[in-house]
Amino acid sequence: MKNTIAGLLVGALALSTAPAFAQDALTLQLKWVTQAQFAGYLVAESKGFYDEENLDVTILAGGPNIAPEQVIAGGGADIIVTWMAAGMAARESGVPLVNIAQPFKRSGLMMICPTETEITEVADFPGHTLGVWFFGNEYPFFAWMNKEGIATDGSEGGVTVLQQSFDIQPMIQGQADCISVMTYNEYGQALDAGYGPDNLTIFNYTEMGNDLLEDGLYVMEESLSDPAKVDAYTRFVRASMKGWAYAAENPEEAAQIVVDMDDTGAATLDHQLYMTGEVAKLVDPTDPKLDMATYERTVKALLDQSIIKAEPEGAYTTVVTDGL
Repeated sequence: MKNTIAGLLVGALALSTAPAFAQDALTLQLKWVTQAQFAGYLVAESKGFYDEENLDVTILAGGPNIAPEQVIAGGGADIIVTWMAAGMAARESGVPLVNIAQPFKRSGLMMICPTETEITEVADFPGHTLGVWFFGNEYPFFAWMNKEGIATDGSEGGVTVLQQSFDIQPMIQGQADCISVMTYNEYGQALDAGYGPDNLTIFNYTEMGNDLLEDGLYVMEESLSDPAKVDAYTRFVRASMKGWAYAAENPEEAAQIVVDMDDTGAATLDHQLYMTGEVAKLVDPTDPKLDMATYERTVKALLDQSIIKAEPEGAYTTVVTDGL
């Protein structure tokens, strides 16, 4: 009898220490390396916000040889962070991606030209070499040039496009007259190198009305037919936005979290703190919903440039953000 009671007590103790429900596992693939561009997700993981939503989230760093669209298509992730142009192009190519939330409301993309190039307006571009990132990041540039009627094949009256590295070296080394930068990353590198508004002409995509939607959250369409997955996505977005809010309110701590979570050791505290402050200007932590006016402008630009051939159907859903 004593052994029976002891066995029951041990069993009861084991049950009392076990979690009530197993956490739902989700894998997030970032668009780029571990940096404050993704501070909201990194903070949410570090501060336990995903745990509070009963989620076990694995965050995968990206890089120059990693295409989030390919990762999720191959089953390596449940959710990816990518720009809408890349997501739309992938969808039309047979990877049925769907936007479930849009934390980034504004574009951080700019093009900068040193004053010695004598480029002061778009009309000065023809005959010059412009640095542009590829791997899905080129679409906003080509849409802009198409809007301006400027050829990008190096022909007379057009511009030559240099496939730019992900830094400001092409400008410093004179390989390009103008280069692409993000407000929250490479522009900071330019400032550190002695450049700024006094010796640069700055073309801000948002201020010009040429901004296309950038970092959004995308999943595979078929997964949205599973109510359990939709529920997990909803909890993920809620926790992520809590992470974005915390990062905006606590930039120093957020920057340190980014540095601590960078396995490569490449992230520096000063630069991540700069990035955290600049990224906060692009994210609305209270509203992860997709802005339809910006969505329609993005789609129109992609259609005009023939980046996509047909008006997309089912490329976004509000089922997740409606459930917050």
